[in-house]
Amino acid sequence: FLQDGSKQRQARKKTVSFSSMPSDRKMNSTAACMAFMMEGCEMKKVRSNSRMYSRYFLLDPDMRWLRWEPSKKDSEKAKLEIKSIKEVRLGKKTPVLRSNGLSDQFPDECAFSIIYGDNYESLDLVASTADVVSTWVMGLRYLVSYGRHMVGVVEPSQPSVRTSWIGSMFELADPERQGHIDLFRATQIIKGLNPGMRESRIELKFKELQKAKDCYGEGIDLDIFVEAYCELCTRPEIFFLLVQFSSNKEYLDSKDLMLFVDVEQGVEGVTEEMCREIVRKFEPSVEGRDNGYLSIDGFTHYLLSSECHIFDPQHKHVCQDMAQPLSHYYINSSHNASLLEDHYWGSSDLSSYVRALRMGCRSLEVVVWDGVDCEPVVYVRSSVASQLAFCKVVDVINQYAFESSEYPLILCLVTHCSVPQQRVMAQHLKKILGDKLHIEPPNMEDHYLPSPEKLKGKILIKGKSLPSDSQDSEGEVTEEEEGFEMSRRMMGGDDKDQLNGIGCKRLRLCKELSDLVTLCKSVQFRDFETSKREQKHWEICSFNEVDANRFANEFPEDFVSYNKRFLSRVYPTPMRIDASNMNPQDFWKCGCQIVAMNYQTPGLMMDLNLGWFRQNGNCGYVLRPAIMREEVSYFSANARDSLPGVSAQLLHIKVISGQNLPKPRGSAAKGDVVEPYIYVEIHGIPADCAEQRTKTVSQNGDNPIFDESFEFQINLPELAALRFVVLDDDYIGDEFIGQYTIPFECLLPGYRHVPLQSLTGEFLPNTTLFVHVAITNRRGGGKAHKRGLSVRKGRKAREYTSTKTTGIKVVDELFRASTQPLREATDLRENVLTSRPDFLRTLIESADGVYSKLTQAQRAGLDFHEDLHRIGAREGLKGRKLQKAMESYAWNITVLKGQADLLKHAKGEAADTLRQIHCAAHSCGLAKNGASTSPASPLLPPHARLLHTIHETEPDNTTLH
Repeated sequence: FLQDGSKQRQARKKTVSFSSMPSDRKMNSTAACMAFMMEGCEMKKVRSNSRMYSRYFLLDPDMRWLRWEPSKKDSEKAKLEIKSIKEVRLGKKTPVLRSNGLSDQFPDECAFSIIYGDNYESLDLVASTADVVSTWVMGLRYLVSYGRHMVGVVEPSQPSVRTSWIGSMFELADPERQGHIDLFRATQIIKGLNPGMRESRIELKFKELQKAKDCYGEGIDLDIFVEAYCELCTRPEIFFLLVQFSSNKEYLDSKDLMLFVDVEQGVEGVTEEMCREIVRKFEPSVEGRDNGYLSIDGFTHYLLSSECHIFDPQHKHVCQDMAQPLSHYYINSSHNASLLEDHYWGSSDLSSYVRALRMGCRSLEVVVWDGVDCEPVVYVRSSVASQLAFCKVVDVINQYAFESSEYPLILCLVTHCSVPQQRVMAQHLKKILGDKLHIEPPNMEDHYLPSPEKLKGKILIKGKSLPSDSQDSEGEVTEEEEGFEMSRRMMGGDDKDQLNGIGCKRLRLCKELSDLVTLCKSVQFRDFETSKREQKHWEICSFNEVDANRFANEFPEDFVSYNKRFLSRVYPTPMRIDASNMNPQDFWKCGCQIVAMNYQTPGLMMDLNLGWFRQNGNCGYVLRPAIMREEVSYFSANARDSLPGVSAQLLHIKVISGQNLPKPRGSAAKGDVVEPYIYVEIHGIPADCAEQRTKTVSQNGDNPIFDESFEFQINLPELAALRFVVLDDDYIGDEFIGQYTIPFECLLPGYRHVPLQSLTGEFLPNTTLFVHVAITNRRGGGKAHKRGLSVRKGRKAREYTSTKTTGIKVVDELFRASTQPLREATDLRENVLTSRPDFLRTLIESADGVYSKLTQAQRAGLDFHEDLHRIGAREGLKGRKLQKAMESYAWNITVLKGQADLLKHAKGEAADTLRQIHCAAHSCGLAKNGASTSPASPLLPPHARLLHTIHETEPDNTTLH
């Protein structure tokens, strides 16, 4: 609906309050736009002195002139001829609208400018809402492009493609040609064509139209049916979009669609045949399909389809390198998987294991106790009343272990059993799991764990283990920290043995069970220095979330470095008796691979966990960011700024509208209407965490229009996730409607629909958000209006990434020599952001030499890696100074590699841009062979004249080696 502010000309006042605009109007055709413009509305005219004046603007009935009043000028001067308009700009795109802090007084989407005349003057306007702006911009652009004679829509003489199709739907429901159908049948037809629409809304619309035409209570005739369908089923935001790209007022042809799919949706290699296939697939009318036309209904179906889903379909399958060490992946992990609810009142159930495994879980916890008749049982804390037989738990795990993922499953055994029942556990595991059980001892010569690819179809047992050279049938080990904490709080116990502040209890362990622990041997964590010196790659430490948080805050670099080689498991503090969840991002940023979640507890934290693991085919494994995997690299978990060697990206999100938003479950408010608003959240490293919210939309809960834009800087895209949350702005307390969480790397650019999920994770049928996504420094559609980070900086203001001093003379001399190529690399990359093609050519011609200098410096620096500790000690560095030198060295290596990679990527993009310019030149007749004007001709703009030389200078090989 369009909140306009239009009034009948005869009755309107000279001044109308900007805040009182009660009328709603649906923009579902070009005719509606023209009618609205002819009726007119109040807008604010912005002058060059930054003052704003309320004026009433309207389009003349002959569509030749735009007029405004009141004005001190003669009425004949307070007008603008349509044919003199050169351009209509959306947003604050002129100096007048950007000047003197004026732009802070109104949102970008409420402003537009009309550029007119031979001197390119501007008429700068501010409307009451984005809908009013969209109507004027679309209408004026249409008149400028096609002229008033092409409109022919105010009084159409021929039925449109759409009207004919709707009529055919009516005729199918009226086989006896009675000329009318009953209300129920008419409602069902529209409901069938738009499944998310409420029947009560459809019936109400029919009754309104019948009453307006004095035929209330009679059957629904063709005219009323067509009018009701057009009003109910035309989404104005999609209609505006169609007209913007259409070369015809009613539909997109294959060339229009090619432009939209390529420019806005960022699809590479678009062909006419691909677009014709879209028409065949989504256009409902036979006439449209036969002629290759995509009408507003077909366009709406296309935008709602999986082809315009916000989630990149490539990530629906395993798409990451699965041949790296196990420690290089985040692993989807469950805590207390047997529980249905919280720790104290929740009962245990086998279905909880099945649910977790089907959701992609690859690390399951099984807490085992002594049972009757020497049969071990599984339960957690005080859920003794609902014990599960250990053999049945293992049987269910065996049955569903690899249903959703073929990659290894880690079974975390927390054993409280006596030695005889441990032997029974071992027998069950070997008998039930058979060949799936991984029993090969670790390779002592390796430095890292095997890869998920190598461990496909295997179940790894995590637990305590006897020394490898032990020949006894049983021995004593310290009990698993997590298991001891739980049993101590549950049953009481002494704290005589202490290790690193954690109470330890001795446990007798039988060799049969110990021998099943191969690649995930549980050991106690002492400190990072001890682990670096003594821990084996097949040993794993578990951290209480409190301790893990302390390490993350006090030793962020050490924690990240530790997790490059070793697996670490973080489990919730036992104080979370309600089974609430910790924020997994707090530990993923430190590189912790296994962050155990209470799957039975829905909410933000589980949304983040489940959304995050979608990005690799939901196989339970996600490759960690390169900067957190490479042996020599610097990364701090608490980084609050851009990172060395990582290109920050700017994410632009425009929340346009919502579709079929349901009433929150259990809502106390009366009626069906919701008043929604949306939070857009970024979760990632501290520098990236942010949230912004839209306004609340009242009285239109079914299909609210938000039309608000947000911007976020993403410093580490590989660890960022985007979350949309829709809430009902209720008087008593805001209530949850739906959410969707998506990793940043899975975002597709352009106009996209976002499916919403309920609190418990089920997708809400036909419930979506319509958004526009643009990402700078990434190929794809939806180029951002504002360049943001990409605005060119002068040399003096430009920030250069530099190396740090280590305090080791020979090393510092090496890195100092790389200062100049680092500056050159930055200049080459940032100069091209001016959009001048000559800078593109300079980048392509110079990149190889600079890239070579950077990689040579990196390789020379890596030669010191093995001996750096010894060289530093020889030069008198020790303790914290030596540690700082090691960190600075890792920073420098990261900077050199990162800047080289960025330059390589920039060269590839520059070459691609030049190719696109060259193709565009051929298409426009500006290329050398097809140009009718000489290259030096002043009639051609500078960019066009430069195109004559691009083809000759474009290199054959643009790949850096």
